[in-house]
Amino acid sequence: MAAGFVAAQSDGVELNPAHPDKYVVKRGDTLWDISGMFLQDPWYWPEIWYVNPQVENPHLIYPGDLLTLVYIDGQPRVKLTRGSGTDRLSPSVRSQDLDEAISTIPFSVIQPFLSGGMIMSKEDAETLSYIVALRDHMIAGAGNEVYVSGLDKNAGNNTEYTVLRIDDELKDPDTGKVLGYEVLFIGNAELRAKGAEGEADTLFLTKSDREAYKGDLIRPVDLRLPMNFFPHAPGEDVEGRIISVVDGVSRIGQFHMVILNKGSRDGLEAGSVLSVWQAGETIRDTVGNLNSRKKVNLPDTFAGNVMIVKAYEDIAYALVMEAVSEMRVYDKVRNP
Repeated sequence: MAAGFVAAQSDGVELNPAHPDKYVVKRGDTLWDISGMFLQDPWYWPEIWYVNPQVENPHLIYPGDLLTLVYIDGQPRVKLTRGSGTDRLSPSVRSQDLDEAISTIPFSVIQPFLSGGMIMSKEDAETLSYIVALRDHMIAGAGNEVYVSGLDKNAGNNTEYTVLRIDDELKDPDTGKVLGYEVLFIGNAELRAKGAEGEADTLFLTKSDREAYKGDLIRPVDLRLPMNFFPHAPGEDVEGRIISVVDGVSRIGQFHMVILNKGSRDGLEAGSVLSVWQAGETIRDTVGNLNSRKKVNLPDTFAGNVMIVKAYEDIAYALVMEAVSEMRVYDKVRNP
């Protein structure tokens, strides 16, 4: 992945005046933090990252690695030297230790969204298993069993699942098109008993944030979310909006998750950084000549930056990385 980012626009790179010449990576560091140490704008990281073909997995950074700022052909580059604790690992050991690489953003921030908050199309929802009945209850919670239809025939006992419920439609505010649905996290479950041919399967609810109802959807647990992507500006011009905020908070700030009305179709991918702009108000001129007073549009104001953590075709999750002022649903997003 890193090799695909070529330093073609180095003229736009501005180093952080307080940048270190060398830095030893520490456990708990994130790539966003490190990028900010060296750069004024962290999304230019791919343009100063020097890919050393002699280093195993050169796009991954581990605690103990040494990062050195050098100049190649007059342009700033950050070179990686594996720390003594990682140099000695053989490729086979290294391949088993990829999770030790630092992540782009804090795992503690993103973890609640791995199995909880998600977006789903109507077509996707129609392919999932669902609760057909509840055992001895109108509703069910942790410690209760539920009966499910449509599970994978090859699923074995103790297979883990997430219980979900379709919530609000996600519409494009500019076109009115339904882009997908927000999905509520209900809880976690595991397969307790596989039914015979034509019979429902039995799941045991191991955790519940909300009561489970008949009709709730069942999805295999999938915690796969790339955590080692590079922050970068989109490769295409993007003009979009925030259309929702996960968990419905009214004030959007740093490390809140928002949903955008743009996705992979528009060139967005994990790591794409966009700036957020609050739409300028329209006011009435009360100062000028009484006969010439009219409405005046104030300019948009910069509110902060968001980074895409998961992109679907027409929609994307973005994490607020910086907020200089309060953000709102329907604020504009564009290339930084």
